[in-house]
Amino acid sequence: MFFLPVVALIAAALGYIVMYLWNWILPEVAHAGRLNFWQALGLLVLCRLLFGNFNKGGGGNRFREKAMSMRSKWHSMNDEERAKFKEEYKRRCGGWGAKNH
Repeated sequence: MFFLPVVALIAAALGYIVMYLWNWILPEVAHAGRLNFWQALGLLVLCRLLFGNFNKGGGGNRFREKAMSMRSKWHSMNDEERAKFKEEYKRRCGGWGAKNH
């Protein structure tokens, strides 16, 4: 019985925080429209769906695990392997995200 009111209170607080920050920053900086409370709450849900868990534990760490795996793989490569990887990345992704030097 205690759990549901606490969850509702946290959701309401987060909704108002998102609404306040959005309406304070984005209309001026990015010329975005203002949000009402329900839109802010919907934005929180959308972020949860797109980006996964907000908590540090649990099963929502697949992205972090994959990033750590790629980082360790990168560090174990020699210079020749890194150059080959970069060339393959450019070939597959068209250089998207690569800095032009």
